[in-house]
Amino acid sequence: MSEKTEPSGVIGWIDSRLPILSFIRDHLTNYYAPKNFNFWYFFGSLAFLILFLQIFTGIFLTMHYKPDAKLAFDSVEFIMRDVNLGWLIRYMHSTGASAFFIVVYLHMFRALMYGSFKKPRELIWLFGVFIYLALMAEAFMGYLLPWGQMSYWGAQVIINLFSTVPFVGPDLAVWIRGDFAISDPTLTRFYALHIVAVPMVILLLVFLHLAALHTVGSNNPDGVEIKKNKDSEGNPLDGIPFHPYYTVKDFVGIGVFLFLFALTVFYIPEMGGYFLENANFIPANPLVTPEHIAPVWYFTPFYSILRAIPDPAYGALAMALSIIVLFFLPWIDSNPIKSIRYRSLLFKINLFVFVISFLVLGWLGVKSVTPLYSELALRFSQMYFLFFTLLYFYSQSRDSLYSYAFSFTLISLLSIYDILRISADNYINLLVGLVLVGSFVLLMSLLPLFTNFNKEKEVPERLTE
Repeated sequence: MSEKTEPSGVIGWIDSRLPILSFIRDHLTNYYAPKNFNFWYFFGSLAFLILFLQIFTGIFLTMHYKPDAKLAFDSVEFIMRDVNLGWLIRYMHSTGASAFFIVVYLHMFRALMYGSFKKPRELIWLFGVFIYLALMAEAFMGYLLPWGQMSYWGAQVIINLFSTVPFVGPDLAVWIRGDFAISDPTLTRFYALHIVAVPMVILLLVFLHLAALHTVGSNNPDGVEIKKNKDSEGNPLDGIPFHPYYTVKDFVGIGVFLFLFALTVFYIPEMGGYFLENANFIPANPLVTPEHIAPVWYFTPFYSILRAIPDPAYGALAMALSIIVLFFLPWIDSNPIKSIRYRSLLFKINLFVFVISFLVLGWLGVKSVTPLYSELALRFSQMYFLFFTLLYFYSQSRDSLYSYAFSFTLISLLSIYDILRISADNYINLLVGLVLVGSFVLLMSLLPLFTNFNKEKEVPERLTE
């Protein structure tokens, strides 16, 4: 291996006083990443790209937007119709918001598959979940700014959730709105938070996320720690320099992403009403409620959980818990095996059902409320939470007594809740749903006693190709 050369001349003088080049070298050329990264490792760099794309387009939108209840909608129309390439900037920003969440969801799914939240990467996961929360806040505040019908009423629904907080709820909702109803003060403070405060928080969290990543090193599809096997110079035997190998790889992914992104921006920027709702092309009117109020698609899984429970307070609690539980994932799954390649069949089934449940909840969130859809939302919400419960259960070996007690307790809790809400109108849907969810619990908790479904594969000491 060739000796490291230090910069000289003016560049060397600057680098000795402000080591930017040394920093880049340490975190790119001299940063060794596992040699077996695959398709799922594109999404971290893509999320970084979209973040700066959103900042860039947001700056230009800010130049022409008016954060005033009387002018906001017209200023957006002015951007779309009269500003040179304003329509392009606006569509890039709105499409970028949806692209951001698509990439982040895929990035989080990869972490679930390969156990990137486990020791020693708990902090990386925690910072990632904080980034996710900050993105949700950023998207929610930006969603109000066009001041269209769905923006207004969607914000009304979400802010009203804070009024369900015990003791301080009503005052908290007024404090968030800045008024007794969504009005000009709400728009002004959401604008300030959207363009200044929350982006600064996101940038800080991204920096901490990357700092934690480069401290402990990247995970890989095998879940093997490459730092355990090093050569005479201290470099991992199963690692390769991030630059140029993975920078070139990332540029390929960026090229494919930009092609799909441009295709969406130029041909289907509204994406059939999912990226930009039809109702948002109508000015906000506090006196006219839309026929069906639903948030933008990336919030709909949690919106379905909210609507699945009739009581608003308990619905808001369930929605909050569905996000809070993500913080505890590193301690819920105590299995030392990281990668899905070597996890048991039960883990693969549970993860598959979790993904399907999340997607179905997202679909149900854009649908009008009907008895059938409400029942489906409840059952898939239960499946969402069962993923974490079952993950805790089979992450360790359990004896037969524990397994029977565990399954009995879960089914009893599900049955008690159903008994409390049974009526002549819903007993068929209720019974079918209880049987299906209960059967899933029984299978997942009792199968390990009679089959090898919870048998793990042997993890290799070195990376596989």
